[in-house]
Amino acid sequence: MKNFKSIALALVVVLSTATVSAQTKNVDASKSSIVWTGKKVTGAHEGTINLKDGNLVFKGKTLVGGTFNVDMTSMIVTDLKAGQGKEKLEGHLKADDFFGTDKHQTATLVFKKVVTKSPNVYTVTGDLTIKGITKPVTFDLATTANSATTKVVVDRTKYDIKYGSGSFFDNLGDKAINDNFDLAVALKF
Repeated sequence: MKNFKSIALALVVVLSTATVSAQTKNVDASKSSIVWTGKKVTGAHEGTINLKDGNLVFKGKTLVGGTFNVDMTSMIVTDLKAGQGKEKLEGHLKADDFFGTDKHQTATLVFKKVVTKSPNVYTVTGDLTIKGITKPVTFDLATTANSATTKVVVDRTKYDIKYGSGSFFDNLGDKAINDNFDLAVALKF
């Protein structure tokens, strides 16, 4: 009987540690930031875009998932001042030949696979939806107890954003715009 109690106790300990429940940490959108950078032959532009909401899912201290929604209508240019082309570039980025924010006001990212790369650093593959088109994207994400950071490279042409792309148009010369744009993301939760 004593042996049976020991086995039962061991089974309870194993089952309780094996079923660690997932904890969802909501991101504080007002304290988080997304900085974008788009490059072209003659330079680069950068700006910000606002996170609407999002969360990271942890099992114990290990990241296992996440979901994010970005307000595409909040996109602004920060490297130009009013009267220096800021309004024109912001309007063009929101137009149909770029992000089409009248029809596609939200971009989403849903984590599909999370692999531990090193302590508190994960390689994430997720489904990124821009302009209603969903494609996989992979990036590294570093976490602390109350924050996460990443740099994501996105190929805009995969989302039917081909304006000024040397991959689709000839003779652009110094008007060519890189297919990739960069996102520097800092999350607080």
